[in-house]
Amino acid sequence: MHAPSPSLRIGVALGGGAAQGFAHITVLEAIDELGLKPAAVAGTSMGAIIGAAYAAGMSGHDIRGFAINLFRRRSDFLGRLWQLRPRRISEVSLGLGQFDLQKTLRAFLPPFLPETVEGLAVPFTAIATDFYAGTEVVIRTGPLIPAIAASSAVPILFQPVVFDGRVMIDGGCVNPVPFDRLGGVDFVIASDVVSLPRGGPHRVPGPVQAAFGSVVLVLNTILKEKLRNGARPDVLINPPTGDFGPMDFTKAAAIIRMSEPGKDAVKRQIAAAIEARMAAGR
Repeated sequence: MHAPSPSLRIGVALGGGAAQGFAHITVLEAIDELGLKPAAVAGTSMGAIIGAAYAAGMSGHDIRGFAINLFRRRSDFLGRLWQLRPRRISEVSLGLGQFDLQKTLRAFLPPFLPETVEGLAVPFTAIATDFYAGTEVVIRTGPLIPAIAASSAVPILFQPVVFDGRVMIDGGCVNPVPFDRLGGVDFVIASDVVSLPRGGPHRVPGPVQAAFGSVVLVLNTILKEKLRNGARPDVLINPPTGDFGPMDFTKAAAIIRMSEPGKDAVKRQIAAAIEARMAAGR
């Protein structure tokens, strides 16, 4: 299957979702297999992390291999994470929100990523939230690791990140799928990986599950409202993530496998939308 060779400048937007974000990988593989070369990439939270790797020149297949290898041995991953634990935990916080995300990213991300956002091979945008102003922050320049940490600082897990003199938390609080922040493109492919919590009246979530489930509900509500108000990408893909939760990082391979059967449908969806746009422009 091949997409038409468009003169369109294509942008890719990847949404937040923590571990559910591994499902973005099959979307990137579909884009690659169609022979499309994005002119810009934007991401929020986990979408910013994966998007930065993609903008650095890694293919979807490369990112798949890196993610599966990183989490292949659960004990190794947890051991490395344990080494990054906060040394002093206050009695009030009990460790919640105390991990330093910048240190964590430096420990786990590919070492060949550039030092700055503008050093990426493809123009890249990360979305963060200014904690005190309560506003969206669009990051297109500056040090890369702090930028994607600012976009990904989920308050339940990580310390807020000071970036450009402002205190930042996870960008999903304001813009969970940043398809409207891709400047200079003609055609936008967006991927939203968030799956709502599943269960019933006899399946009461525990405190951690309830906390992260609440975050997922907020992301979903913000995106629905955004779409209701008329903002819409040319293609919106919803890779399945099933019962996998935001914290299921060690299940990366299983999350990717779940989304893989839909890859051909994603390719057809993208190709058809590009053909329709090209036909309309003739």
